[in-house]
Amino acid sequence: MNYNDTPSFERHLKTGYLKSNFKIFHLQDNTRKNFTFHYHDFNKILIFLQGDVSYTIEGKSYDLKPFDVVLVRAGELHRPVIHSDSTYERIILYLSPDFIAQYAGKDYALDQCFELAARANAHVLRIPYFKGSSIYHTLKALEASYAHPEEYAQELSQRLLFLQFMIFLNRAALSHNLEFLETSTSNTKILDCLEYINTHLQEPVTADTLADKFYVSKYYLMHSFKQETGRSIGSYITTKRLLLAREYINGGMPATQACYECGFHNYSTFFRAWKKCFGSSPKQS
Repeated sequence: MNYNDTPSFERHLKTGYLKSNFKIFHLQDNTRKNFTFHYHDFNKILIFLQGDVSYTIEGKSYDLKPFDVVLVRAGELHRPVIHSDSTYERIILYLSPDFIAQYAGKDYALDQCFELAARANAHVLRIPYFKGSSIYHTLKALEASYAHPEEYAQELSQRLLFLQFMIFLNRAALSHNLEFLETSTSNTKILDCLEYINTHLQEPVTADTLADKFYVSKYYLMHSFKQETGRSIGSYITTKRLLLAREYINGGMPATQACYECGFHNYSTFFRAWKKCFGSSPKQS
C-alpha cells in the first residue's frame, strides 16, 4: 500500500473497479486543487482530518470539520470543494459491497451505516471525541499495518482490523446520541429531481418530464442540474440505470431483462451504454 498516492489516483478510479476487498489511502494536498464530480461502483468512507473543505454528494453540500466521517454509496456523484490554500488531509477507504455482504448476520450488517445514512437522507456522521474512540484507534492500527507487510499473517490481521473498524463505525452510527449532519447548502428543486429520478428509473424520465412535474423552465432545470451535479440530466439518468442494471445482473437476472427493467427501450442502446461505462459486455461482467 502506497500512502503517497496522489489524488489523481482517486480521480482515475471514478468509474473503475475495486480489485480487492478494500483499500485504504492517507492523502494530503498542500496546494489547492479542483476536483470534478465522479462516482464509484463501490462504497467509500472518507475521514476528514484537516482543511477548508465542503463535500458535495448528489446535490447536497456539507461543511466539514476535522474527524467528520463521510459516507458515499456506490453510484453517488460526489466531489470535495476546496475553499482556501489550507492543507487538505483525509483518510479514504474503498469497500467492496460484496465483501461486506459476506459478514451479514441475522441482526447485523456491516453496511448498515450506509443504509442509515440513506434513510436519514444524509452522508456525514459527526462523532464527538472521535480521536479518542475505538474507531480511530482501529483505523490507525490498520493504516500502520501496511508498513510491516512481512509480519506473520499480516493479510488476515488487516482484514480483521478492517472488520473491527466497520463494527465500531456501525455501532456509532446506531447510537441514539449521534446524528447525521444536515446539509449546509443545496438547491431543493434539484434535490427533488434527484429523488424523483432515483425512484422512477424504470419509467420514462426526461428533462421535459421533470420540468413539467416540478413547474420549472426546462433550460433553467438543465443548467441548474449540471451546476449542482456536474452531469447532464440524460447522462445522470443513464448512469443510474446502468448501475441498477448491474445490480440486477449480478443478482442473476438475464441482461436482456435487466435492460428493460431499468428503463432502457431497446437492447442495442443499453449494450452500447454499458460497454462505454464498464468497458465490457453485460454478459462478461
